[in-house]
Amino acid sequence: MYTPKEVAENYLSTCRAKAALPLGRMFLLACLAGAFVALAGVASTAAAATVGDPSLAKLVSGCVFPAGLAMVIVAGSELFTGNNLMIMGVLSRVISARRMLRNWGVVYLGNFVGAALVAALCVLGHVFAAFDGRLAASVISIAQAKASLSFGDAFVRGILCNFLVCIAVWMASAAKSVPGKILAVFFPIMTFVVAGFEHSVANMFYLPAGILAAGRYGVAAEGLSWASMWTGNLLPVTLGNILGGCLVGVVYWAVYLRRGRRA
Repeated sequence: MYTPKEVAENYLSTCRAKAALPLGRMFLLACLAGAFVALAGVASTAAAATVGDPSLAKLVSGCVFPAGLAMVIVAGSELFTGNNLMIMGVLSRVISARRMLRNWGVVYLGNFVGAALVAALCVLGHVFAAFDGRLAASVISIAQAKASLSFGDAFVRGILCNFLVCIAVWMASAAKSVPGKILAVFFPIMTFVVAGFEHSVANMFYLPAGILAAGRYGVAAEGLSWASMWTGNLLPVTLGNILGGCLVGVVYWAVYLRRGRRA
């Protein structure tokens, strides 16, 4: 495996490659990442939908959801939350802040399109009708809970979540084999799911899925709307994700890449 210092140095090349992607290719890769995370969300919710004990249900969900980041890393795609580590490239002056923000904006939009499309297809294909409608009820309940968080709670949970996601990306970058990368992402991602932290790209699936499922199955979902999806969750969670991800990037840059620290 690569040492942490080697991971930091290697990531600068990754920053250059990400910043240099043509917009169309960047957007399509981002759509894939959004779809990968959303598909993991479908599977993890289905796996936990009929588990009666809430703690056990979270554990089951947490053991399935890491498949999303595993697909993102091994199959190759662009994930907004992981790309928050690009702050390292800006601090090391290998990319500009403008190029980083360009990547973040395009990738965020692509992630949303990919995740929301999976949500729409699941509703269209009656995937959530499984278990006599209990899967639909679970999807709607999850979305309501997310949309009802206070701004502060969603923001802080976003910080904690992307701290772990970026640690997972960092650990996967240290591995030289596919099994090593998959194992590396498993525990940090499982941790954030079990702990109930908030991931903006995952929520780009959960919230549209809840809204669309409520409409399809005629369920009254109080407090759940397209407006509350943004103001009640995605805005504060996204801001928290950026802070949590940049925290990881800044710390590792300061330790391994800051001028005078390279050896």
